[in-house]
Amino acid sequence: MISKSKIFEVYEEKGRNKLFTLNFTPGKKAYEEQLVNQNNIEYREWDPYTSKLAALIANKCQNIFIRKDDVVLYLGSSTGTTVSHVSDIVGKEGFVFAVDLAPRVMTSLIFNLEGRKNIAPILESANHTGRLSERISVVDIIYQDIAQKDQLNIFLKNIHNFLKKDGYALLAVKARSIDVTRKPKEIFNEVKRELEKETIVIDYKTLEPYQKDHAMFVVKRK
Repeated sequence: MISKSKIFEVYEEKGRNKLFTLNFTPGKKAYEEQLVNQNNIEYREWDPYTSKLAALIANKCQNIFIRKDDVVLYLGSSTGTTVSHVSDIVGKEGFVFAVDLAPRVMTSLIFNLEGRKNIAPILESANHTGRLSERISVVDIIYQDIAQKDQLNIFLKNIHNFLKKDGYALLAVKARSIDVTRKPKEIFNEVKRELEKETIVIDYKTLEPYQKDHAMFVVKRK
């Protein structure tokens, strides 16, 4: 039986430890997810092995702060797997700016998320905030999943430019993209110290066993 979880707009099947979101485009898949109909409501299964945000929830994060009607800046949208679930969460009155630099994955995102009117695909570097400022508004939430050495600096730059006062942001950190010679835990601790200089760190979790050498930070703008 699918029922509401503790996370707003996220559902769960407790006995089988599965996560779901309500399908914003009933009858359509965004990738290879399972569609489940219960009481004439269609849910999309959200696999933590394919989505770092789902992995964060599966690892007992108490609040991802993404809610219905929010405006979200999603940096590193790739082909749209997690973007599609964020689209489900924010609903028809919410909106997602989906940013990625790679033309090939952006083409796939546009194809995969056809019919989702609450998403604006943007082909641009997350590091070019000046260019982004011409195309996006101030947002309620920033979500970043960019496997680059300077991912922390990019995250902070976008917080300063686009996140509303007291807004929340989530950072997926891939340790191996920062330094392959150091232990992931050392890198995560360093990132946490740097984040605490400029934000309030609400939560921090590694994403094992779903995502190797990854962690997620949930922060609030000071």
